[in-house]
Formats: sequence, C-alpha cells, structure tokens
Amino acid sequence: MSLEVTKRQGIVVWVYTLRQIKNLKRYGYIHYVSNRMKYVLLYVDQEEAQATAEKLNSLHFVRKVELSHRPEIDMTLKNALPGRKDRSNPEAEYNVSSFETKTYSF
Repeated sequence: MSLEVTKRQGIVVWVYTLRQIKNLKRYGYIHYVSNRMKYVLLYVDQEEAQATAEKLNSLHFVRKVELSHRPEIDMTLKNALPGRKDRSNPEAEYNVSSFETKTYSF
C-alpha cells in the first residue's frame, strides 16, 4: 500500500450569511470559518480547483470566490539573498571587506 500525496489548493469563499456552511462541505475540506468577516477557507484538489470555484460562484449565498496564489509562488529560498554564502559548503570563505571595521580612540 502506497500513500500518494495529492496537491491541494485553497479557495476563499466570501458568503452573505454563515447558515449554509454545511452546504460547502460537499465541495471540499473546510479549514477555517471567519464569523466576523463571513468567509470560509476550503481546500480542494488542485486539478479541480477552477471547476469548483465556478460551481461555488454560482451558488446564491456566495458573494465572491478567490483562488489561493500559493501554488504559483516559488518556495525555494536558496538564492533569496544575493551575496550570502552557502552554509552547506564549510569551505566557503567570507569576504573580509564586506565586514565593517570601526576604530575607537580614547
């Protein structure tokens, strides 16, 4: 038996009232419900996200549907800071001129 990880995507569903929360359970996994701001955070399969968003948008109690942009963001931060040395390489030398030296006179 092997475990396959399915890619998920978040959908934010803005609703007029929270009475129909039970109806949203059939579209995906409800992760969070905001009572004050009246939105629901759903997780669905990434392949079905666009079709599910269109179905949700057609419901009468839904104000607006937004897809999460998280799958579009590159989460590898290896080269995020230019000039930073790689810590996995212990032989990397630090540039002495990059450090600021201060002299004090008394």
